[in-house]
Amino acid sequence: MGTVSDFIIDRLIEWDLHRFYGYPGDGIGGFDGALGRAERNGKDFRYIRPTHEEIASLMACAHAKFTGEVGVCIATSGPGAIHLLNGLYDAKMDNQPVVTIVGQQGRVSLGTDSQQEMNLERAFADVAGYVQTVTTPMHAQVVLDRAIRTAKARRCPTVVILPADVQDLTMETPAVEHWVSRSGVGHPSTRLLPPQDEILRAAAVLNAGSKVAMLVGQGARGATDEVLEVAQRLGAGIVTSLLGKDVVPGDVPHHTQQLGLLGSKPSYDMMQDCDTLLMVGSNFPYAEFLPPTGQARAVQIDLAAENLSLRYPMEVNLLGDVKVTLAALLEHLTPTQDFKWQEGIVAAMESWNEVTEAVAKAKAEPINPRLVFHELNERLPEDCIVTADAGTTADWYGHHIKLGANMRGNLSGLLASMLAAMPYAVAAKFAYPDRPVICTIGDGAFQMLGMNELLTVKRHWQEWADPRFIVMVLHNNDLTQVSFEMREAGDPKYEASQTLPDMDYAGYAELLGFRGIRVDDPTQVGAAWDAALAADRPVLLDIWTDPNVPPLPAHITIDQATGFVQALLKRDPSERPLVKEAVRAVGAELFAKARHAVRRDS
Repeated sequence: MGTVSDFIIDRLIEWDLHRFYGYPGDGIGGFDGALGRAERNGKDFRYIRPTHEEIASLMACAHAKFTGEVGVCIATSGPGAIHLLNGLYDAKMDNQPVVTIVGQQGRVSLGTDSQQEMNLERAFADVAGYVQTVTTPMHAQVVLDRAIRTAKARRCPTVVILPADVQDLTMETPAVEHWVSRSGVGHPSTRLLPPQDEILRAAAVLNAGSKVAMLVGQGARGATDEVLEVAQRLGAGIVTSLLGKDVVPGDVPHHTQQLGLLGSKPSYDMMQDCDTLLMVGSNFPYAEFLPPTGQARAVQIDLAAENLSLRYPMEVNLLGDVKVTLAALLEHLTPTQDFKWQEGIVAAMESWNEVTEAVAKAKAEPINPRLVFHELNERLPEDCIVTADAGTTADWYGHHIKLGANMRGNLSGLLASMLAAMPYAVAAKFAYPDRPVICTIGDGAFQMLGMNELLTVKRHWQEWADPRFIVMVLHNNDLTQVSFEMREAGDPKYEASQTLPDMDYAGYAELLGFRGIRVDDPTQVGAAWDAALAADRPVLLDIWTDPNVPPLPAHITIDQATGFVQALLKRDPSERPLVKEAVRAVGAELFAKARHAVRRDS
């Protein structure tokens, strides 16, 4: 019958899980040996070993995001298991199903402070929706099945702990006897539909609105047609969360992209002016950007009951799958004849597009980072996948990238973990080897663990049907996002914590056999993107950008402006260039708005 480890591998495959991200170690050695046997026997799976366990768990989360499947990651006991936590918290906070298999010391050593023996059930208790140690061979079936089913149903990480001695025990079929559970394979249905009376209540609220705003998140993935039809029926504007950016095509004229610090002015204005809010599959965390309390009647649709009425007081809370719930709502929505609200949103977005282009083209020293994203947006391949990192890359991604109907994009959302853009991109490439993948990352995140993953790319890239894998590093030798956050808080930049050691990123890529392109002239940015997108191998774009271009929010608060000024009064080391770049950015924005107003009046 084989070992417990052999059974678990076969059971994962039976659950239709075929890609495992892992890192070896003696605490998981029996399972690693079984993986080797299974591979030699032609079993239907692929084991991919990145450079670090944290990367493995981030890849498993990204796999879940890009494919809709359960992600799988594997690590050894002790320190290897602990290294998984960041990626698992990423999965927890962004509601992604990930099953984790970790080793443990032998059962007889538990509780004796043996080497690398930790209380892993306690360590994973906060992050995992289910965590359990396998104690006997018959126990393995129900623990694994329950972990997979829970991850899928609750969209969360789960953890299966395999003691070293259990891994090599002969598997036993669960017996028909007391205390023994016999489980089966099969994902639970999540196509939940709220009761009809609640659907009618929600439809009545939405039909009564004359200025409807829709806030659409990643929970609406797969329901794009329904989202667009609801907006058409109600004459609504659409805002997407950062994680839901690719749910609604970027060329929909009443899609105003994101909301908040990295959102658009039309999105902010829509929320401040609407009389009705429909929140769909989103746990948008920045409640200060939602309508003032009492201004808007509101309806929310979400599969997670704990998210309902969490950020804004909702009149109707619909617990259900977005696609089937919107389809049921559509049967009761009255088509509007008045599109003045939506037309105003379209006009505001046209103006904002001119603003973002003008701000991107404002002069900087040497290159405006916004320009890098603006030029990429002009060249996005029709089926590309774009990842962004936490920090200013997320700002520029939110402001300047518009994803087409066949494009995908993602990043670490609520956790906002640095370096995630790189494992996300590599996992996307393994999931879709025939599509171009573009990773946008800052030099701080790239120096963390991001650059290590070019070694994984080196190992595998020639297997990919489309060799295009582009890593764009914003090179400014500064942890820019935190520098600006310090300034907004009223403190000057602290160089000991913020300044990065300089490095030749393009040269590093060349050492690995890739193409490295250094860009320090703004007139060459477009050509660099063209070269990268036409390359026959992975490319690293080492683009020297200005660290003093401010990530100005669409709506600058008094507190932010005051904090910024206070930082300059405290002699920020970048005071002169900061003032200059802020003036350029604001000037470009005002000029674009004035130009648009003249055009509309003429």
